[in-house]
Amino acid sequence: MTSAALPRIRVSEQNPHLLATASGAPFFWLGDTAWELFHRCSREEAARYFANRQRLGFNVVQAVALAEFDGLRAPNFYGDLPLDADDPRRPNERYFAYVDELIDLAAAHQLYVALLPTWGDKVNAQWGAGPIVFDRDNAFAYGRWLGARYRERSNLIWMLGGDRLPVVGADDYRPIWRAMAAGITAGAGAQALITYHIAGGASTGDYLHGEEWLAINTMQSGHGSGHDVPVWEWIERDYARRPIKPTLDAEPNYEDHPVNPWPAWDPASGYFRDYDVRKQIYRSVFAGACGVTYGHHAVWQFCGPRSEPINHADRPWTDAIDRPGAAQAGHLRRLIESRDYFARVPDQAMLLSPAGAGGAHVRATRAADGGYALVYIPTPGQTVTLDLGALGPGVARASWFDPRTGAAAAIGEYATDRPQAFTSPADRPGDAPDWVLALDRIG
Repeated sequence: MTSAALPRIRVSEQNPHLLATASGAPFFWLGDTAWELFHRCSREEAARYFANRQRLGFNVVQAVALAEFDGLRAPNFYGDLPLDADDPRRPNERYFAYVDELIDLAAAHQLYVALLPTWGDKVNAQWGAGPIVFDRDNAFAYGRWLGARYRERSNLIWMLGGDRLPVVGADDYRPIWRAMAAGITAGAGAQALITYHIAGGASTGDYLHGEEWLAINTMQSGHGSGHDVPVWEWIERDYARRPIKPTLDAEPNYEDHPVNPWPAWDPASGYFRDYDVRKQIYRSVFAGACGVTYGHHAVWQFCGPRSEPINHADRPWTDAIDRPGAAQAGHLRRLIESRDYFARVPDQAMLLSPAGAGGAHVRATRAADGGYALVYIPTPGQTVTLDLGALGPGVARASWFDPRTGAAAAIGEYATDRPQAFTSPADRPGDAPDWVLALDRIG
């Protein structure tokens, strides 16, 4: 089994803020964090996970070859360690044959793998089990070996990092990551698409934007700063950088993760639920991101009977894969793909009323040619006044899109030559707290 059926992913030539397949078709990154997939899951468990994520609309899973949880010393499900004597120049063929198998199984489920060659604690020991095993020389050698091994896997995206800042005070780890990226390119060729998973509260744009190997900026709005981290501002900063590179939030707040900040992660303050997830993923995408990664706190670690939960995960992963936020993330992808994909641009100038802050912050996106607009309104009964002139001359058909269910209900038709106020539904039992106002120009 190989991944040849899936086209490679690249930065779009038509709109370099977005991604496309090799043939130029739209590619909206809808990722899921599956960090411990290769380390903790059996074949049967991986197949169950992939089938679920395919059904819900995901197209990327983020997983790590040298895993976070003592990944060099604790064997995988089948008893294999990844390296001989912790040496990146001496990979264990049995371990990586299983990685091969799961990458191909993902492809059979129409899923791309954003492969982290290593978790960051093997480069930078700020925290985690480590040990540090990488320097510039063996990072290049390991990257070249991986790149050559997976050169023909078209469903592979490379993701360096692993929850680490590239620079910490006077310590600059970029030469090691740069060497690993160069090794991957040497092995896989120029077709290698490389990004980086950064630590919470940061964006690669602030550290790595000028690196030629970095094709996609990412950020981690994360779980450490409470509700409604203004990720839309981070996306705006990356969107404005030159040269243009796509950007996305590769780790927003996990569904069912404790709200209390790190390092306590105390569940007494409650958990992030599906509404919290929706607010972050919709507002980052509408601010201009090329996609987004959803995550569930039990799924990334694959906690269950064999693996004790980390940081107060409140259910096993086998239950968590069906939590509502995962299905709702799929509704976002389908909404974005239902309109002219490459024409999409952020446009807060449409808002004639205040955009608001925090939990009430409103985000707008539209087609550059005015064919449609989408406005995310996070609270019930919230009124927004819009400049419909951004849609061009004619009439706009308006509807309410429910981000919980993916269903849309028509509102009416409005001339675009005057401002128009809209108030999100709040007067019926069961109404969602958040809504998307969809406007489509019909003439």
